[in-house]
Amino acid sequence: METLTNFIGGRWLASRASESLDVHNPATGEVIAKTPLSTGEDLDAAVQAAKKAFPGWRDTPVVVRSRAMFRFRQLLEDHFEELAATVTREHGKTLEESRGSVRRGIECVEVACGTPSLMMGYGLENIASGIDCNVIRQPLGVCAAIVPFNFPAMVPLWFLPFAVATGNTFIVKPSEQVPLTQRLMVQLLEQCGLPPGVVSLVNGGRSVVEAICDHPDIRAVSFVGSTAVARAVYQRGTNAGKRVQALGGAKNFIVVMPDADLDRTIEIITESFFGCAGERCLAGSVLLPVGPVHAEARERLAAAARALRVGDGTQDGVGMGPVISAGHRQRVVGYIEKGIAEGAKLVLDGRAHPVADRPKGFFLGPTLFDDVTPAMTIGREEIFGPVASITPVKTLEDAITVMHAHPNANATSIFTSSGKAAREYARLATASMVGVNIGVAAPMAQFPFGGAKDSFFGDLKAHGRDAYEFYTDKKVVISRWF
Repeated sequence: METLTNFIGGRWLASRASESLDVHNPATGEVIAKTPLSTGEDLDAAVQAAKKAFPGWRDTPVVVRSRAMFRFRQLLEDHFEELAATVTREHGKTLEESRGSVRRGIECVEVACGTPSLMMGYGLENIASGIDCNVIRQPLGVCAAIVPFNFPAMVPLWFLPFAVATGNTFIVKPSEQVPLTQRLMVQLLEQCGLPPGVVSLVNGGRSVVEAICDHPDIRAVSFVGSTAVARAVYQRGTNAGKRVQALGGAKNFIVVMPDADLDRTIEIITESFFGCAGERCLAGSVLLPVGPVHAEARERLAAAARALRVGDGTQDGVGMGPVISAGHRQRVVGYIEKGIAEGAKLVLDGRAHPVADRPKGFFLGPTLFDDVTPAMTIGREEIFGPVASITPVKTLEDAITVMHAHPNANATSIFTSSGKAAREYARLATASMVGVNIGVAAPMAQFPFGGAKDSFFGDLKAHGRDAYEFYTDKKVVISRWF
């Protein structure tokens, strides 16, 4: 069984690690690779290579750096189906879901191709007699990203193209559960003319994360994961003097008003709750049906969920794949059992959901609870699986109150035909990403991605204009000539 290598200084090198973790195909349970649990010494080697490469890369004209991103973008297109298949193989998404995630990643590279314009500063002549003032953006140095298991192609591309195009050098640490897609992307980057050390990949687990947070030569860290780890990364990284953007967990509320177009709404929110097996930070978590729409929305959602075919994401007609691992499957089952024990009404039970041709896969069926209160565990904690909760409310104001009370505020949506209700909800939403008749409120690459409250730690969010703020320092030059 292949043990993966790290990419450091332009070469693929064996880790110093003595331990490794199995990488599984979640649909079959098959072990498909081994991830080395790299050491702090491995990370330091990558940092030293990145540090050595930085001066030359910083001085490379921005148009030349951007051309490398144009080449990368084309290679991603040329290998689009291979990337999508790799995502499905190591994560379990359906091929259509994998294709969608690869497409969103490519869109980030496309935006980064515009760095010569987006990195521009500004200036003003004669701020005083004969004195001019200009602001220029300069790269920071060595930057790093710690990325999650749920989007192995898309999430690294929220960070890498922006960091590299602005003149930084970059180290990515994939999730130890899904390292194969990022290996393939780095292999494509090898063909883009980047000097050795500009991009590195270090596999590993917690020890590498801690080393990234602590290393004195890493200037900025990007993270996506659970709230607890996001908070720890933010505190540890900023304590070490770094810029940190740490995207955390979610509990995303979806409001359905009585005037919503249910024929369209139910299809959209079914995908929001159960797409990618619920393993995404923008997945719908709690349905808040307002007033008389409760019963019909519940029955329609249950029927749509029952109709989903669960299975291997490579097969035609499959609407939902497995969860990431056997351990995570058991964790989600534990939440279902807590929901039952705490008095929620189980409308649809996905625990016993065999997939006959994949008996060793990590499958769960869609699960739906009704009459869930915010005090219940399933109404309060992020489950990160195909479990939907319904919390009926009497008014839109009640729905807003439920949303405001929760510590997470990543994304939220409202389904309505009323412009007034939509405007009021968007205005008062605690979440930073709001959908109106949109099930997954995911901003395009030109706009910032990130939540609020306990869903985000930092000041500048992922991609969009925030990326240029995060990966550059603004230097003010005040000049007078005699």
